[in-house]
Amino acid sequence: MRMKRFGILATTLVLVALALSVAARAADQHSGTWKMNPAKSKYNPGPAAKSITLKIESDENDFKIDSEGTGGDGNPTHIEFSAKFDGKDYPITGVPGADTVSVRRIDTQTMEATQKRAGQAVMTVRSTVSKDGNTRTSIFKGKDTQGRDVNNVVVYDKQ
Repeated sequence: MRMKRFGILATTLVLVALALSVAARAADQHSGTWKMNPAKSKYNPGPAAKSITLKIESDENDFKIDSEGTGGDGNPTHIEFSAKFDGKDYPITGVPGADTVSVRRIDTQTMEATQKRAGQAVMTVRSTVSKDGNTRTSIFKGKDTQGRDVNNVVVYDKQ
């Protein structure tokens, strides 16, 4: 009888561990809704965006982003793309000066997106989620549509 209980307990623990493992793979640290924290963000050159809300769906293979906001000029912004973590180029909409994006995973908390125009890289965005999962920091490096160097640090809080 004691051996039978142990067998049931062991089987239950294995099933729970398997379920948690599948759930962990289904979404990762980047997934969720994120709002820009203007007080912690720095734009060079400016003007800084007034607001940004990111909705991200990400797992071990795919990355999808839908971004709504208000730019530094007061106009609405909308950026959207879906890509695989395979380094290939995928269409991106809403980014002035870019028509495709490729993404790669650096580690479980960090990913990198390269925005391109006509096959040439124009901006690299490295995004890292804090260990506690509450903050996402994106560092933008590249050129804007006027050819100026961009070095933006945008900090987002998990919603």
